[in-house]
Amino acid sequence: MCLATAYRNTESKDQIICDNITKITVDGDEITLVDIIGEVRKVLGRISMADLTKSVVIIDAAD
Repeated sequence: MCLATAYRNTESKDQIICDNITKITVDGDEITLVDIIGEVRKVLGRISMADLTKSVVIIDAAD
C-alpha cells in the first residue's frame, strides 16, 4: 500500500499538512485529504506536485 504525505508549499517536516494519506479529492480550490484511519483534513489551495514514487504531494495552500 502506498501512503502519501502532503506538505504546504515545500517538502519540509515542519510543513506537513497530513501524512498516511489514502485518498485525495479536489473540488475547485478545496482539497480533501483522508488518512489511513479515516480522519479528514480539508485545505484550500491547489496541488502543485505529486510524486507517487516518493509518496509526496505538495499543496500551494491558501493562508
